[in-house]
Amino acid sequence: MKLTKFEHACLVLEKEGSCLVIDPGMFTTPLTDLTEVVAIVITHEHADHWTAEQLLRIQERNPHARIFGPAGVAAAASEFAIEVVAHGDRIEVGPFTLEFFGEKHAVIHESIPIVDNVAVLVDGSFYYAGDSYTLPRVPVRTLAVPIGAPWLKIGDAMDYVLAIAPRNSFPVHDAPLSQIGKGMTQSRIEAMTKQVGGEYHLLEVGDTLDL
Repeated sequence: MKLTKFEHACLVLEKEGSCLVIDPGMFTTPLTDLTEVVAIVITHEHADHWTAEQLLRIQERNPHARIFGPAGVAAAASEFAIEVVAHGDRIEVGPFTLEFFGEKHAVIHESIPIVDNVAVLVDGSFYYAGDSYTLPRVPVRTLAVPIGAPWLKIGDAMDYVLAIAPRNSFPVHDAPLSQIGKGMTQSRIEAMTKQVGGEYHLLEVGDTLDL
C-alpha cells in the first residue's frame, strides 16, 4: 500500500489498483485527476476536511466511490450519499479494510460546539484520527500526526505519539503553520517517535510512503 500526502489533512492511499481518499478539504489543491477511487473517508464536518466541490470533483471521475463519515458529516453533506460510520464499525471496501474509532472532535473552546469525529485504521496498520487524540485499541504501524490547529497543543500531540508508540509517523494538518512553525512542531514529533523506537518521515506535499 502506498500513501501520498496532499495539502493539509488530505491523504490518498493506493493498493492493488484502487484508491482511498481521506479528508479532501478546502486547503487541498482541487483533486481533479484521481481515478480508481473506491472510497472517501471524511473524519468530521469542518471545511478543511471536506468540501462539496472536492467531493464532486472526485465523483466526476469515480461515480461509484462510497463516502464514509460520522452522523455530523451526513447532516452537513446531505446532498451526498454518506454512509454513516461510528466507533467499532469495520468495513471492507475494494481491497481496503476500514475500522473506525472514537466519537468526537477535540475541544477547541467551551463556546464552540463539539462535532462528531471518527478516526480510521486502514488495513490494521495505518491510523489517522482526524481532529482528535482518539487512541486505537490495536498496535499502529504508521501514524499520521496533526501538528497545527486551533484545538492542538504540541505537548498533547507529543503525548499522543508516546501513547500510540507507532513504528512510523509523519506530520499532517499543517496548513495553519508557517515554515518556522512547522519546523518547531515537526522536531517535537520526530523526537517522540524516536523515543518509542519508531522512524519519523517528513512528508511534503506530493511525497509518498510505502506502508
